[in-house]
Amino acid sequence: MFSDIIKYISVYLLGMTKFMVGPPIGVAIGMPTIWTVVFSVLGMMTSVLIFSLIGEHTGYPRITRLINYVKDKRGINKHFMYLWKKFGVIGVTFLTPVLFTPIIGTILVTAMGSPRGKVLIYMFFSAIFWSITLSKIAKVVV
Repeated sequence: MFSDIIKYISVYLLGMTKFMVGPPIGVAIGMPTIWTVVFSVLGMMTSVLIFSLIGEHTGYPRITRLINYVKDKRGINKHFMYLWKKFGVIGVTFLTPVLFTPIIGTILVTAMGSPRGKVLIYMFFSAIFWSITLSKIAKVVV
């Protein structure tokens, strides 16, 4: 019983921080696929909600300065701006689980001025799609 709780919490926390790892780990440790998907999505949406609210309360200029600093240091400015111009908020939120962490993806789209409601909806559908996809891939591999 206790080991099952640890499994669910692990997948939830991985969904919050590095989404791509959550579903495969859930499958690898023997969690049922449905619970792997549920806890991965819950974890990602927790991060998205927290960081979209932080963006609202701290003000976009501060987050924009932080993102500009991080982008310049890591050299992702060109790549992110290409994605943003080509795909917009829908594309970036869809690709967030595989290219970014939920935290970074949420801060990036928030810094670009996307409405919180749209970000939450798009991230939710993205989390569902990617958690199912990654779980199925992991099931084939494991």
